[in-house]
Amino acid sequence: MNLTKRHLILAVIAAWAAPQHTTQNTARAAASAVDRPEVASRNSHYVSNRPPLAPSPLIKLPIGSIRPEGWLRKQLQLQAAGFHGHLGEISDFVKKEDNAWLSPAGEGKRGWEEVPYWLKGYLNCALVLGDQPMLAEAKVWIEGALGSQKPDGWFGPDQGRGGAATALTGRDDFWPNMIMLFCLQDYYDVTGDQRVIDLMTRYFQYLNGVAEDRYLLGYWPKMRGGDNLYSIYWLYNRTGEPWLLELAAKNHRRTARWDEDVVNWHNVNMGQAFGEGATWWMQSGNDRDLRSAYCNWQKIRQMYGQVPGGMFAGDENCRPGFTDPHQCVETCGMVEAMLSDETLVGITGDLLWADRCEDVAYNSLPAALTADMKALRYLTAPNQVVSDARNHSPGIQNGGPMFLMNPHQHRCCQHNFGHGWPYFAQHLWYATPDDGLAAVFYNDCQVTAKVGPAGDEVTVDQDTHYPFDAAVTLTIAADKPVAFPLYLRVPGWCERPELKVNGQVVPLDARPRQYVLVNRTWSDGDRVELALPMRVALRRWGQHHGAVSVDRGPLTYSLQIDEKYVRKGGTDRWPAWEIHPETPWNYGLVLEGDDPASAFELTTRNWPADDMPWTQGGVPLALKASGKQIPQWKLDKHGLCASLQPSPVRSDQPVETIRLIPMGAARLRLSAFPVIGEGPDAHAWTEPPVPKRLYRASASHCFEPDEVEAIADGLLPKDSNDHAIPRHTFWPHRGTKEWLQAEFARPRSVRAIGVYWFDDEGQGFCRVPRAWKAFCRDGDQWKPLVLPPNQDYGTAKDKFNRLRFDPVTTTAVRIEVDLQAEFSGGVLELEIDE
Repeated sequence: MNLTKRHLILAVIAAWAAPQHTTQNTARAAASAVDRPEVASRNSHYVSNRPPLAPSPLIKLPIGSIRPEGWLRKQLQLQAAGFHGHLGEISDFVKKEDNAWLSPAGEGKRGWEEVPYWLKGYLNCALVLGDQPMLAEAKVWIEGALGSQKPDGWFGPDQGRGGAATALTGRDDFWPNMIMLFCLQDYYDVTGDQRVIDLMTRYFQYLNGVAEDRYLLGYWPKMRGGDNLYSIYWLYNRTGEPWLLELAAKNHRRTARWDEDVVNWHNVNMGQAFGEGATWWMQSGNDRDLRSAYCNWQKIRQMYGQVPGGMFAGDENCRPGFTDPHQCVETCGMVEAMLSDETLVGITGDLLWADRCEDVAYNSLPAALTADMKALRYLTAPNQVVSDARNHSPGIQNGGPMFLMNPHQHRCCQHNFGHGWPYFAQHLWYATPDDGLAAVFYNDCQVTAKVGPAGDEVTVDQDTHYPFDAAVTLTIAADKPVAFPLYLRVPGWCERPELKVNGQVVPLDARPRQYVLVNRTWSDGDRVELALPMRVALRRWGQHHGAVSVDRGPLTYSLQIDEKYVRKGGTDRWPAWEIHPETPWNYGLVLEGDDPASAFELTTRNWPADDMPWTQGGVPLALKASGKQIPQWKLDKHGLCASLQPSPVRSDQPVETIRLIPMGAARLRLSAFPVIGEGPDAHAWTEPPVPKRLYRASASHCFEPDEVEAIADGLLPKDSNDHAIPRHTFWPHRGTKEWLQAEFARPRSVRAIGVYWFDDEGQGFCRVPRAWKAFCRDGDQWKPLVLPPNQDYGTAKDKFNRLRFDPVTTTAVRIEVDLQAEFSGGVLELEIDE
């Protein structure tokens, strides 16, 4: 079957099965509530876990079974028309010329993660939309991968595998292949192309022969080995080869031990890999492995995720002391967390993961891109009141223009974000072990699937404006009456769901995060109406001094900040944009009475004709609230929304009516609010003091994300690999001679200096220097410091390397550094003692 045949078949079925004259089943329906589908049986029609793997409570439907409509389809269309659908025009990594992913010999350039990252989103967007030109383009790259397999089983590039933060080359780096395996599985899901099964079988045989101590080498493969484990189980469920379970066990042993703890604090690794233990649980059967996914996510959220939006403070890594809602997360991290949640829903049947997926999908992901999806930013925060090209490091860890909406930069996210919406669309519905269907993520859509023991095909049309509206209507289309169980998710925020079947109220007692189960014989035209009443609720963030976020249903709300877009580079076809605030953002909420949530007033307007609700102009609802400005709350020295201070906050400004909109529609956003108060417990907001520099610092070179002034800020490191404080580095200079200089406003008597070297061994390529010397300025000359006989120039890590000498009066001190060959270096602090 070719790439489009399934879509054509489903379209024909949908048209043929559309009811002309309907006769509803008038028998009174009954419903029950269950925590998850029973796994005593195995689905008769769709591939699920085969023994000895744990039975699947939810089973992913084949691609093409679900046709999204409404706003989700619009997002996919915008993605196809936006920069990701035209990345071949923009990114050198996906250009075909001399691309190692298209070489049968695996030779050429650009052989790392970027092509499979892009293809995973591009292919699946094409498959969900049935876009013929995109499918043809995707097929070129799929054929390239299928045609690259060597006689020994290896596939993909043998060269050009150099990537970020890795020294691996060639076949030592399994990571890019892990991504391409997902692409091949999705291609097989639609086409049934046996070449995919053959390639994966031979490739896993190759991996099976790799010595254990050579398996999953390096940082990225070891951290993300859970993706490989998932693919091994995917193949096992289709072939039943017992040796694959032995390979799975080796893969788990060599993967970073996410089953024991959060073992890495890189935001994408966390979102992608925190659930590896639950994947392994399907084979191990050890409840401790299953619980590890829950424990990991709870630990991440407790330590760094006490913020709205479903994510956490990881810009690029989570750092102690950097937890304020102005900290960010990568767009990559968002989509990987969503996919992990979608996978965990299937593994566990636990609707907790559906809630967590929606939190990210509705409150974070839309705002990471421009509304037309022609540009994205690398980092997005819950409190982000400017989105510009400024270097905000070290307030955020990443340096450079990480807030700029730019389709030409942000390398990993630029290629990888594209699988977020397509995979979300593919998981709106799941099959169940008892040959039924489960509606897990509500959205305007149509699902066509086989149900019941005989595999009768039914189509269910879902009509809703969820998550903006609480009403969901399902209409059954069937050629004949067919009995099957229908499961409907009750979200964790919904306390009293209401159900009607064919207009009749069905008594219901269902708790949040249960399924409503309606098991009956369904007839053509049967209609199910589900109401999920939404109410305003407040969340208080103790870690952030009593700040408050405002929720209604699955949506969290942000202050509406009028946005001004300013062109900042790019091309006329694919421009880059800064976004600046045109209205004040520094508001606290006025909350009064015993039930302050009741004071928020919901306002609505017509659904946008263009199906684009994730914009300030198109969002169909808002909340009116009372607030006061806090004039002292400004941008901090790094250009970020300054950190929250203790609530309640005293303000002498008048009370104003302010408008809150869903934070997914707010590219500039304030979603963790201080609370305004009066009386003795109210705090005055204080402007942070201007930092006092110990001296004027300069250097031969400083990496753009770092700052040379860091050596003079008086902040003491905890060790040489301290990423929680500002630093200076000479990166990307390696093996060179460099210098750092401290200049004084007037002559000073200096008797000692101390250097605290930066060294990120195990994470990067900065090391203590090979050697160094110190000088003082004498007029226009630099003279070496005269040291006592027992003094040497220390290069020890994790402490100050001090030089003591007879006092000299000077206006400046300089250190000259010889970097180690192949390595860069840097300094965390340079102390000058009088």
